[in-house]
Amino acid sequence: MACPWPESGLSRAQFADTVWRQGAAHYRDLPWRNVDDPYAVLVSEVMLQQTQVKRVLQYWPRWMRSFPTVDALAAASVEDVLSAWQGLGYNRRGLALKRLADECAAGRGGCLPETADELQKLPGVGPATAGGVVAFAYNRPAVYIETNVRSVFLHCMFPQEEGVTDKQLVPLVKDVCPQDNPRAWYYALLDFGAWLKSQGVNPSRRSAHYAKQSAFEGSRRQKRAFILRAVLDDPGIAADAVLAQLNAAEFAAGRGEVDPQLFASVVNDLVREGFFARTDNCLG
Repeated sequence: MACPWPESGLSRAQFADTVWRQGAAHYRDLPWRNVDDPYAVLVSEVMLQQTQVKRVLQYWPRWMRSFPTVDALAAASVEDVLSAWQGLGYNRRGLALKRLADECAAGRGGCLPETADELQKLPGVGPATAGGVVAFAYNRPAVYIETNVRSVFLHCMFPQEEGVTDKQLVPLVKDVCPQDNPRAWYYALLDFGAWLKSQGVNPSRRSAHYAKQSAFEGSRRQKRAFILRAVLDDPGIAADAVLAQLNAAEFAAGRGEVDPQLFASVVNDLVREGFFARTDNCLG
């Protein structure tokens, strides 16, 4: 039985027709599209989390040349993986990909699972990433909700509502996803949603899950990234030397000295999360 569609929006048929038309009109020919390799799709989905497409266009081809398979990524060092990820931000994503590859190489013969439930058992894979791999790599129906998809549903089906939850969207997303070509359907949703934003329309702000990204400069995230980059550039560097470099960068940006306790806390987090090790006062 099909789920009931909100009376405030388009009918199911009208919605599907609108998405197909708008998707065709604004289609983006991206290099990770129409690819049957689940690993390649997974990499693109992880990179696209909280990162603009234009930046991923620079990184995805290089990554795939450096680490073309799960086994190649598993064989790489953490340092090489994180160095390749530098500039994309949210370095935990790169580290999670490395751990995922290690797990799949060791226990799955270098292959990824084929179901969303099994994919979500892997490091760093949530519902949206799992749904994207199933829909795009395997071309099978899946629930895939990310910012652009969410925007289209909010724009067309909840034009006046605030605080719409993904729980409200899931049955609609599932109901309208075609059985025969979910890959093309989700491309259409993504491209329609991206076009809406390019027109100054951002329906995702009416989602209950919308959160404005905090400023990077001067933040703890910025200090994490600086410290990690310093260690990757000079493995074995003394922690005091990293702090001195960080303070110099902060002064150059017009900010004050970093609290040593804050520095120690960030370093402890990075060590605990597996980005590098600490021996005495050296990091690497």
